[in-house]
Amino acid sequence: MSPNSPKGPASPASPVRIDHTVTSGTFSLDGETFEVDNNVWVIGDDTECVVIDAPHDAAAIRAVVGGRRVLAVLATHAHDDHVRVAPELADAVGAPVLLHPADLPVWRLTHPERTPDAELTDGQVIPLAGAELWVLHTPGHAPGACCFHVPALGAVFTGDTLFRGGPGATGRSFSDFGTIIASIRDHLLTLPPDTAVHPGHGESTTIGAEAPHLDEWITRGH
Repeated sequence: MSPNSPKGPASPASPVRIDHTVTSGTFSLDGETFEVDNNVWVIGDDTECVVIDAPHDAAAIRAVVGGRRVLAVLATHAHDDHVRVAPELADAVGAPVLLHPADLPVWRLTHPERTPDAELTDGQVIPLAGAELWVLHTPGHAPGACCFHVPALGAVFTGDTLFRGGPGATGRSFSDFGTIIASIRDHLLTLPPDTAVHPGHGESTTIGAEAPHLDEWITRGH
């Protein structure tokens, strides 16, 4: 495990682990641009891995991957700060980019001449380093937003769907508050309370820490 890897609840018998880095850049949508820091999560063992999101800096992500075979670059959604270097990274490591098809209109805002290589689907299972990664379609922040649950790690990677303190933003194009609440309630808060939540930005949390606040988020509207 790398020095900046979170200490998660992985089983000692499981070789699969989490490696992590943060890259910095911008997010642009609806004519506005903001500076952002993005988490990049690399899940695997010493031989193979997947990369969750490819923002800003392909070289920094490749440094975390090292010499491992990359099975796929998984996009939690297609906002530019999550997929900006996805084609560059995929070409460099010889891996496909996977995106839920509902996010293709968002993807084309950043990569109009390049399409993802394959689709993510709700309930899809991706074998990974002796473990399984489950794809959960969780629209709301974006129509094709997905979370990735790895039971062997006791962890879910939530992109911009669920953060420490509440749901992802829904005030811009392609987003809807009621939809993200339904996704969180029906697909994420049903996971075990001790499941670690690793989001696309900021600090990690747990399902148990966030679940009691669902009604509060609904009342405040964000």
